[in-house]
Amino acid sequence: MSSTRRRVTEISEATTTTTTKASTLRPYLACIRNTLDAAMCLQNFPCQEVERHNKPEVELKSSPELLLNPVLICRNEAEKCLIETSINSLRISLKVKQADELENILTKKFLRFLSMRAEAFQVLRRKPVQGYDISFLITNYHCEEMQKHKLIDFIDIDKEISELKMSVNTRGRLVATEFLKQFI
Repeated sequence: MSSTRRRVTEISEATTTTTTKASTLRPYLACIRNTLDAAMCLQNFPCQEVERHNKPEVELKSSPELLLNPVLICRNEAEKCLIETSINSLRISLKVKQADELENILTKKFLRFLSMRAEAFQVLRRKPVQGYDISFLITNYHCEEMQKHKLIDFIDIDKEISELKMSVNTRGRLVATEFLKQFI
C-alpha cells in the first residue's frame, strides 16, 4: 500500500513540476511576443552618414538618437531574451535553457545547424550577440516582405529542442528494450 501511495505522490509531483514549468513558460513567451509585436513598427530610414545606403542602425549604433532602449526579458538565469530596437531594424538575442548535458548537446547542434543555413533563413545572424546562443536581425525590408506573426513565431526555439530531446529519449528507450530482449 505504501509503495502505491509513494508512486501516486511521485506522479503528482512530476505533474505539478511540469504544470509549473508550462505555466511560467506561457507568460514568458507571451511577453516576448507582445514586445516583438510592438517593436516591429520599423520604417525605411537611410543612413545619415553615407548617402543612398540603408544600414541597420541597431548594428551600426552610429546615431544614438535613432536607437531605442533595449528590453531584457528573463524567465530565469538560463533563459532570457534581449530585444534591441532602432528606427529601421530590430535585433533579437536569445539564451536558450540548457538544463542537462543532453539539452546542452542538442542546443549546440541545433543552433549550429541553423547558423550554417543563415542565408536561407534571412533573419538569422551567423554570429550571436556576446552572452547569447542565437540572434536574429530583422530590418524594415523583412517586415515588408514577410508576415509579421510568422517572424514572431520563428523565435520559439525551446519547443524544437524539447521535441528533439523527447525524440532522443524515445529512441534510446526503444533501443534499450530491443537490446535487453536478448537476455530474457
